[in-house]
Amino acid sequence: MHLTYMKKLLLFSFFFFTSFVIAFIFWPRRDKKFSPAAISHVTPPQPVDFTLVKIKKQAAALRSYAAQKHFSTQYCFLIDMHLPSGKNRFFVYDLERDTTVLAGLVAHGSCNAPFANEASFNNTPRCGCSSIGKYKIGYAYKGRFSTSFKLFGIDSTNDNAFERNVVLHAYDCVPDHETYPYPICNSLGCPMVSYKFLNALSNIITRSKQPILLWIYQ
Repeated sequence: MHLTYMKKLLLFSFFFFTSFVIAFIFWPRRDKKFSPAAISHVTPPQPVDFTLVKIKKQAAALRSYAAQKHFSTQYCFLIDMHLPSGKNRFFVYDLERDTTVLAGLVAHGSCNAPFANEASFNNTPRCGCSSIGKYKIGYAYKGRFSTSFKLFGIDSTNDNAFERNVVLHAYDCVPDHETYPYPICNSLGCPMVSYKFLNALSNIITRSKQPILLWIYQ
């Protein structure tokens, strides 16, 4: 009799304990209040660099064009005239590594005005404006601004470049570092850079086995 009682007691205790555990696990809980500290460790989303996105898009298009037309498929030069002149907007792009390796300031044409804060585009002789489009970088020569490179316009928007004497050259008024929000000087239509930056460009141009493409876009 005593043994039967003990068995019943143990069995009751087992079921009681099991029921308690199950109830504890599945019992509905109130949601905890939101705490900013709880998400302090989360890395916020980084802003999209639309300039970089645009550069990559232009480079991808130029990569295909360069391969078809027997230009350099290692480097290309990109100039985004949508950016203000006080910001770096001349980019040297490594097509093989798919990345920008150099960036510098570049002046746009004044269109024969005393000063043009923003770029305007024209392709007629003696207009003094920049011209959008793709250029073949030609031979080097010593001119008024020391070493310069002839440019040959490939598109209908810049096919007068050689006749207009639009060349890649340097000038003292273009600084080595960004000046934004202040603009830099104007050219008469040439992509004009600093002497230090032109020296870096010259090293790439002269070592390339195939001609390099320059693309001015907006």
